[in-house]
Amino acid sequence: MTHGSQQHRVWRFEPSTRGGPEADDVAREEPLEIRVNGRGVGVTMRTPGHDEELALGLLVSEGVLARPEDVARVRRGDRARGDMIDVSTVPGVEADPARLSRHLFSSSSCGVCGASTIDAVRRRCPAVAPGPRVPEALILGLVDALRSSQATFDRTGGLHAAGLFGPRGDLLAAREDIGRHNAVDKVVGHAFREGRLPLSQHLLLVSGRASFEVVQKAVAAGVPIVAAVSAPSSLAIDLAEEANVTLIGFLRPGRFNVYAHPERIGPQAGASPTATTL
Repeated sequence: MTHGSQQHRVWRFEPSTRGGPEADDVAREEPLEIRVNGRGVGVTMRTPGHDEELALGLLVSEGVLARPEDVARVRRGDRARGDMIDVSTVPGVEADPARLSRHLFSSSSCGVCGASTIDAVRRRCPAVAPGPRVPEALILGLVDALRSSQATFDRTGGLHAAGLFGPRGDLLAAREDIGRHNAVDKVVGHAFREGRLPLSQHLLLVSGRASFEVVQKAVAAGVPIVAAVSAPSSLAIDLAEEANVTLIGFLRPGRFNVYAHPERIGPQAGASPTATTL
């Protein structure tokens, strides 16, 4: 068993054969309790690994954390409570556990939910900075750069991925998780720890679709360009328009669609994406 996968028996049925039981790798999905200053604010279903980054990125997206100096310490649970992260903030950093509990999610497929939560998200998401102008060729190379970092997906076929890229297409961090929004929180948490926020010169790529919550998390981190392998939702497009985010969907070999703010995509020299990850 690794952080991201474990083995289970599987019986394979094919047109002319029925195989006996054999070992196969499947993606791990386990609960993680997140606490702030010792008080529980939510439980998320996630793939174990980079749990501290997940908690920090989530608190960035909720508007609790803005810089590493806001954090006094991050503590993991003891052996009996290994699936718990407690983030302690310094005095003066407002962290309302009741508000966070209302907004945080409880499954690996659902992040922010409900009209009141969406309205609150919009109110606290200012427009991002203009950001870089990037050539089409750089955008087209992002998928291969991220795909080369999806080792657990290669074994299981069951994980989403998020990649954070610099303005010249260098892959700065890639994370995998059963939940797409968790993968985004992990790369944002990684950047937060390194003191890189706001990510005003960066690009975010996610596997699968671009949901409202993916765009919301990008806006909270200051990311000006968000790309997805599949389609965006209508609410994601609306938020991208409002928040000055370039939103790209259906990023496939040789083509992609831009759903909001295409002015950042243009003929400018840039390096090909490379897979140098942390």
